[in-house]
This record gives sequence, structure tokens and C-alpha cells, in this order.
Amino acid sequence: MNKLIVANFKMNQTPIETDEYISKFLSLEKNFKSGIIICPPFTSMYLFTKKLKNPKIKIGAQNCYFKDCGAYTGEISPKMLKSSGVQYVILGHSERRIYFNESNTLIGEKIKAALANGLSVIFCVGENENERTKNIQNDVITNQIKKSLQNIEKIDLKNIIIAYEPVWAIGTGTAIFPSEADKMCKLIKDFINKNYNYSQTKVLYGGSVKSGNAKNLFEMPNIDGALIGGASLDAKEFVKIIDIAENI
Repeated sequence: MNKLIVANFKMNQTPIETDEYISKFLSLEKNFKSGIIICPPFTSMYLFTKKLKNPKIKIGAQNCYFKDCGAYTGEISPKMLKSSGVQYVILGHSERRIYFNESNTLIGEKIKAALANGLSVIFCVGENENERTKNIQNDVITNQIKKSLQNIEKIDLKNIIIAYEPVWAIGTGTAIFPSEADKMCKLIKDFINKNYNYSQTKVLYGGSVKSGNAKNLFEMPNIDGALIGGASLDAKEFVKIIDIAENI
């Protein structure tokens, strides 16, 4: 099965820098078989939708609100994203949970709104270092899924990708052991299968993925791809990771 590779630029790149990135990416682009989703800042999404013509490369957003419109200064609605040519949105990222106090309930409302507007969701789950030390990571992750997806119907699961991101590995440069990442991805798949009777969920791994560790991660049977942060900001490194996925 082809891997799914997602780039999360986070709060990086001005439109000018994005334009330079796209030029470099296009110079390196090949006939990719893998699914590729690029999630730039809101200010750069239009450049990607305008300049990337490869239908296999989709554009995603990094967040959205749960209302279609209204007096919500500074927010971006899923309706706006859809009308801008965006097809995916990342929701539940640990940075949103930590810095913006997003609860599982709020994330669930965002997921429901995104799906209602025809967007596919990349839903992030993961434990922090303290929870891992206490060995309660399984309970933390299944609780995040249960609460955020409690109002989601089985038919909607085909439009939800889950990204397992151990919070303690994000941005550290050190990924989790591949076997442990695979174990956690399997836990997520088994939980969805048991509770929703749905066995097709794609589960990505995220957390300091780079070309040096991608092969070992992609070889794991339950890891369907990667959500890549810092390494995706370097077009050459990002394409190198895609090439690794292509050759698994």
C-alpha cells in the first residue's frame, strides 16, 4: 500500500518564502505514487493551490473553527477552506491542545464541522512525557479518540486519517522507536475497528520524522505514512522522505 505523506509547515514561511519553496519543490518533483498533502499557513495556501498542478498533491489547512461564518474575529471556517480549494485540515494537534487549550470536545466539534463541509480530517492524538512515564498512554489516546469522535458516524470514518504523535518526540529531533510507534498505531486501528466496526482507518506517525529514520518507520506494518513538521520545510529533505516511502 502506498504511504501517505503529510507536511505541516506550522507557523513558518511568508508568501515570498513559500514561492521559493514551491519552485524548489517543483524542480525536484517526480511521478510520485504516494499520497502527498501539504499544509502551509493560511497566508500561503493560495500559492500552493495555484501553482501545484499535480492532482496527487493535495493542500490542507492546519486548523479551522467549528462555525461556517459569524462574529468570530480571527477565525477561519471550514466553509472558507473548502471554497479556497483546500481538501484536508489538521485538527487536534498537540500544539493546539497545549497552547490554545483545545479540549477533546472542541476538537470533536471542529471535526464534525469540517466533515460537514466536505473536508477530510487529519486527526492528531498522542500522550505527553508525563503520561508516557506513568504508562497510561493507551488510555490517554483511546480517550482522545472516544471523546473527539463521539458524534461521528461510521460512514464519516473514511474521511478521517489519524496521526499518532507522541508529544514528547515532537520537535526534539528524536523519534520514538519504530516498533513502539507501530504498536501505538495498531492500538488505534484496533480501537476504531472494535468500537466502530471499521477496519480501513489510515494511521500516520508524527514526531521528528526525517530522512534518517523514515525507512525504519515506514517498514512497520501498521504505520501508513507520516505527518512531518520541521523536515518538511526543506523541500529537498521532504522529497527525500517521499522517495524513501516510494521505495518501501
